[in-house]
Amino acid sequence: MAQETTAPTGPPTAPGEIQDRRSVRLAISALALGMLLAALDQTIVSTALPTIVSELGGIEHLSWVVTAYLLASTAATPLWGKLGDMYGRKKLFQTVIVIFLIGSALCGISQNMPQLIAFRALQGLGGGGLMVLSMAIVGDIVPPRERGRYQGVFGAVFGASSVLGPLLGGVFTEQLSWRWVFYINLPIGVVALAVIAAVLHIPVRRTTHRIDYLGMALVAAAATCLVLVTSLGGTTWPWSSPKIIGLAVLGLVLVAAFVVVERRAVEPVLPLRLFRIRTFWLVSVISFVIGFAMFGAMTYLPTFLQVVHGFSPTLSGVHMIPMVIGLLVSSTGSGQIVSRTGHYKIFPILGTGITAIGLLLLHQLDEFTSTWVMSLYFLIFGLGLGLVMQVLILAVQNSVGYEDLGAATSGATFFRSIGASFGVSIFGTVFANQLNDKIDALVANTPLPPGFDPSVISSDPRAVESLPAAIHGPVVHAYSESITTVFLWAVPVTLIAFVLAWFLKEQPLRGSVTVPDASETLGTNPVERSSIEEIARGLSVLGSREARRDLYVRITKLADLDIHPASSWLLLRMAKGGETDPVELARRTTVPADVIEEAAVEVETRGLAVRDGNPLVLTDSGRAMAAQLGVARRTVLGELLGDWDPERHAELAALLTKLSGDLCGGDTDHLEKGRPATGGATA
Repeated sequence: MAQETTAPTGPPTAPGEIQDRRSVRLAISALALGMLLAALDQTIVSTALPTIVSELGGIEHLSWVVTAYLLASTAATPLWGKLGDMYGRKKLFQTVIVIFLIGSALCGISQNMPQLIAFRALQGLGGGGLMVLSMAIVGDIVPPRERGRYQGVFGAVFGASSVLGPLLGGVFTEQLSWRWVFYINLPIGVVALAVIAAVLHIPVRRTTHRIDYLGMALVAAAATCLVLVTSLGGTTWPWSSPKIIGLAVLGLVLVAAFVVVERRAVEPVLPLRLFRIRTFWLVSVISFVIGFAMFGAMTYLPTFLQVVHGFSPTLSGVHMIPMVIGLLVSSTGSGQIVSRTGHYKIFPILGTGITAIGLLLLHQLDEFTSTWVMSLYFLIFGLGLGLVMQVLILAVQNSVGYEDLGAATSGATFFRSIGASFGVSIFGTVFANQLNDKIDALVANTPLPPGFDPSVISSDPRAVESLPAAIHGPVVHAYSESITTVFLWAVPVTLIAFVLAWFLKEQPLRGSVTVPDASETLGTNPVERSSIEEIARGLSVLGSREARRDLYVRITKLADLDIHPASSWLLLRMAKGGETDPVELARRTTVPADVIEEAAVEVETRGLAVRDGNPLVLTDSGRAMAAQLGVARRTVLGELLGDWDPERHAELAALLTKLSGDLCGGDTDHLEKGRPATGGATA
């Protein structure tokens, strides 16, 4: 196998040609481990936060343990994506793993809250790279026709991490130490590094980029300033203090500077022309709100479960599973319904409405709420989030031209990630203010035991369970009301998104990008992919689905040929490979041997192929029929591009030619025994 080499820029090719299947699977496993690291660290910390605060102090800065990671990973993602294009992704992926592991180790040895927050930001820098590079490397090592099945692995990783994150965070915190929430990354990362070094061999397709360093720095700085305002205002410093006002003014100045820079940038990190498209800016606002609600709630629900209901960290993770199940079920279900019906506008409306209802229900929780009622409320909240997350990416992809497809996709997820940062920060401010006011009132009106330090009530959540009986109940109630008030504050913001969702314009769906993969809908980091990469991903998903169901029926019918679809498949394989041994073909594929033999008999009987020993070789009439089928195959795939015209974009034409040649020419497992009523034989 060749090591990394420099190759010219071009459309996605089939690097799978230079790697055997075992190496590809091992590489995909390592990439999935890298993705797992980044995805877990978005959720695993939440159940450990009450324990972390109890040990390190600084409950007013609790939200920054999450916010620092989100901000850093969001800001770094576009940079890693473009650096990978410029200098090759293998070494860069290894670099971001090392950065992530260093950040994880430092988080684990943190001695105070400022250290932990700073090291979480370092961890986030690596996490953003893990997200974008792992997705991009799939395109480097897997041909388009097989890419869909491997991207399903990443969807499964995101789904599993959403469920396992809170649960594992609780297990490590309770059985070992909260520090193992970070230490667990080290062995996983080392394994990923070793496998990547051993089996990942990809060409370096260098491209020329003008990286918008200034734009990236400005948007990161502006977001940080504004998040600091929402986090520190009213808690650390008064809202009217010069520091808060200064941060707010600086944030607005940086936003204005960002707009000026983006107007002049050759390759802007966020093209401003997108905001002239109504669907894009509507989706951006709705995405912001969904990130706001989702991560704000996920950060504070474990604190509610552990402090108010007295659950262990492990059980608090278990109790959050209904929310994640609701999110996964509705996200997957809505995507499938959209792909079948072509209608999507109803889902953002339903999703934002149900999310608002879910937040109102969460506001009703208190220390007496039963477990099954809490689970029901969590489920409803998750269902609302899932209904809207999947479809927003689809809507924005469907509203832009080919040139802006990649930028629009990453832009929509960028705003959700920024919304997550603001949500966690604002929820933290509301919680801290509410708790401090209620504890102050409680201390002023309740006789305290001699020698009791009232500051422990708000500084150490774990100390609540050991409070004297006289004040335990009132303190638990104060925590309950403080946390549930947070959810009430999110309702008006969500209702704004609900109203805006009605103004989305439903446009006829293009066929090529029907359902985004789960990594785009469950994660918060914007995955930086070019337009051609987005098209390749969409065609790979639909292409493999069509192949499993009725692609060969459609090809045969379009070519107006009276042969079995399996025979069409066999002719196309022979046209690509020159000759085919049916016995060997049955051994190397999962297509039933009798189906292959039936196709072989048909092409021989009709004079389309002859035996040259065991292998079958095409005759002149067989070559003519294969050419006819090839034209039909390209036409079928071309229909999936909708109005993205290959004649105007050479890279699209090259991708279509490549995919057309690959789709029926390699090992496949999508033909089934028997003929359907239409005369075809696939599923």
